[in-house]
Amino acid sequence: MNKPVPSTLLQRPAAFAPYQDNQQLRLDSHAEARAHQAGARVGISQAHESAQLHVTGGATYTDDIPELAGTLHCALGLAPVAAGRLLSIDLDALRAMPGVVRVFTAEDIPGANDWGSIVHDDPILCVGDIRYLGQPVFAVVAETRDQARRAAALARQVLRVESAQPVITPQQAHAKGQYVVDPMHLVRSSSGLDEAGIRARITAAPHRLQGQLDVGGQEQFYLEGQISYATPKEGGAMHVHCSTQHPSEMQHLVAHALGVQAHAVQVECRRMGGGFGGKESQSGLFACMASVAARLLARPVKLRVDRDDDFLITGRRHCFWYEYDVGYDDAGRILGAAITMVSRAGHSADLSAPVMTRALCHFDNAYWLPEVAMHGYCGKTNTQSNTAFRGFGGPQGAIAIEYILDSIARGLQQDPLAVRRANFYGRAEHNVTPYLQTVRDNVIHELVDQLEERSGYQARRAAIASYNATSPVLKRGLALTPVKFGISFNVKHFNQAGALVHVYTDGSILVNHGGTEMGQGLNTKVAQVVAHELGVAFERVRVTATDTSKVANTSATAASTGTDLNGKAAQDAARQIREHLAACAAARHGGKADDVRFANDQVQVGGKQLSFETLVGQAYTDRVQLWSDGFYATPGLSWDKDKMQGNPFYYFAYGAAVSEVVVDTLTGEWKLLRADLLHDVGRSLNPAVDIGQVEGAFIQGMGWLTMEELVWHPQSGLLLTHAPSTYKIPTANDCPPEFNVQLFEGDNVEDSIHRSKAVGEPPLLLPFSVFFAIRDAVAAAGGHRIVPPLQAPATSEAILRAISAVQAG
Repeated sequence: MNKPVPSTLLQRPAAFAPYQDNQQLRLDSHAEARAHQAGARVGISQAHESAQLHVTGGATYTDDIPELAGTLHCALGLAPVAAGRLLSIDLDALRAMPGVVRVFTAEDIPGANDWGSIVHDDPILCVGDIRYLGQPVFAVVAETRDQARRAAALARQVLRVESAQPVITPQQAHAKGQYVVDPMHLVRSSSGLDEAGIRARITAAPHRLQGQLDVGGQEQFYLEGQISYATPKEGGAMHVHCSTQHPSEMQHLVAHALGVQAHAVQVECRRMGGGFGGKESQSGLFACMASVAARLLARPVKLRVDRDDDFLITGRRHCFWYEYDVGYDDAGRILGAAITMVSRAGHSADLSAPVMTRALCHFDNAYWLPEVAMHGYCGKTNTQSNTAFRGFGGPQGAIAIEYILDSIARGLQQDPLAVRRANFYGRAEHNVTPYLQTVRDNVIHELVDQLEERSGYQARRAAIASYNATSPVLKRGLALTPVKFGISFNVKHFNQAGALVHVYTDGSILVNHGGTEMGQGLNTKVAQVVAHELGVAFERVRVTATDTSKVANTSATAASTGTDLNGKAAQDAARQIREHLAACAAARHGGKADDVRFANDQVQVGGKQLSFETLVGQAYTDRVQLWSDGFYATPGLSWDKDKMQGNPFYYFAYGAAVSEVVVDTLTGEWKLLRADLLHDVGRSLNPAVDIGQVEGAFIQGMGWLTMEELVWHPQSGLLLTHAPSTYKIPTANDCPPEFNVQLFEGDNVEDSIHRSKAVGEPPLLLPFSVFFAIRDAVAAAGGHRIVPPLQAPATSEAILRAISAVQAG
């Protein structure tokens, strides 16, 4: 864990002074000032639409919804072993508990006992084989939540099971050839070689690097846990309030579990208290179980799990194990790379296949790899079924190539930045990815150049070398790492969205779209887009809860596509209304519809100026449609999952970060002293929101790579780190005292929403720089003679092991 660091570690010599010319990003930048002057509603720093509600406690989350009369509460009884057979359940003992209304088992589910996202291999309640410790076996419904939990806690006493030896690690699963989906292979050569030829080229290269790497998983640790509140309606229908990133999928899963059609299920989500991918598919179990209980009891049922059970039941970021073999030249340019990636998928497929696909498609990160042979295996283990997490495999793919390049540079005694630069994608050549997509928007060269200069990288690198030469115990480290991240769902048909926009006769505007708000500011940006399109103040626009009865067949709010998709759909709907209003204005007041201008709540038409609400009132009396639906489908995408090639990404987002750390070589304690971030969001829709996303992603990614350690007992399969007492996430104290964040200036070359770029996931890769700065400090402890065998997360214990290795030579 990242322990408190003595104050002596925080002292900075004069050489490490912060920016002297106030280069930090200011929210009143030139571009933003111009947007304000032009009356724009995008490109400006608009406060989050729920900010006041958040800080005053007025924001309604699922558990805050007033409970209907007769509401019951559900809790889940969990398997006490990680592998084995379920022999029997003492239901009478459970029924005898105070307040218990009914106990449900798999036999009670009226429809399909399955909530699998892609492969239908995930039972709602256990039948026969026990797959992991924490698997739901039965559900207790009681008058109060406490009564339900007390009864469910008897699982160990009432379950008779036959245990078996569990498979825990991805290496164990790989050795057994045990996978949740078929292995994936991506072999690509710029010179027409097959895999044998690629491996021969690696062997014949001037230098060769072989090794292994372990990278741990990460718990989403959303502040609001998993929760669903199901209410039966007339005619066998069901209304489900669910904290989910994917209401349409919840609708389908609940319908299947109830044995009804989708139109009988309405799923609604106003906001989530965080999601980070953990509520994309895995909210399905809770939505289904609450709905089944509500249907069979004809009463509302709420299912809210506590933090321990959330940890034990749900999956998280996949941990990965890698084995690599790389050939390179004297400048550190990679000539050929072969890598095997094995993930801990858990007991079922869930989203492991697309996570592995994205990992393979991000192994290149910002680098041209002329010859690659990549193999991905999703190991089937007796653990929770791992799932989406911010980055969705991209970080796991990219960290491997960064580790390799850092090792190459240290072996050649070169600056790792120089080796990284030598491998960057080009523009006119060396610009095709291993999956055969041409990189057409490459800005990594100028972005890294700017960051190197602004951060004083070279001067600080020299100062750190001088500091380390005279400091035997405390060692400093510095690293600059780049990011190239593909934006779009790999599955083409997910890249679509719909929206509804209503204009009322008083000039107020109501918007509904298929995305979900989880604190990231999606609704704020969509409202800005609509306000801008109609030329009105932001305050006129209100975005309502995501609801499957309003916009149907929505995609998950994931893959950083929320604003790209839903913003475009809302813009389309608002544009149609504006055109209706313009035609009405021209007909009434003269001139051409194309000449009518909407800005600052005013309408300019035929030499006259009307208020927006005046024109709306006139349009209503003229029977002009004042509402519209909008739709958007991302163009130019293709993907062949069998050949592992195509154009899966609409564009790429870029970024880079410089991190400086100090490490106590006696204890393994460390501290991030300074971080300089430069991130590409295209033409920012909302700089304040975007900077918040970059800062949050950086700290969250730093937690993944340095302190958030998941530990399973090797024999019992119990997740030992299943609560805040044993699983450590970053806090405010872990933020660097100097945190410089800037947005790279430049439009998206693609026709995204106002030429902006996605910002949710890409900056999570920026804290690679923290990990490699720690590795740099560890290398300094051995005089930079040995390449440190540091694994992730780089906990204090892992750092000490690496220090011992480099000092022992």
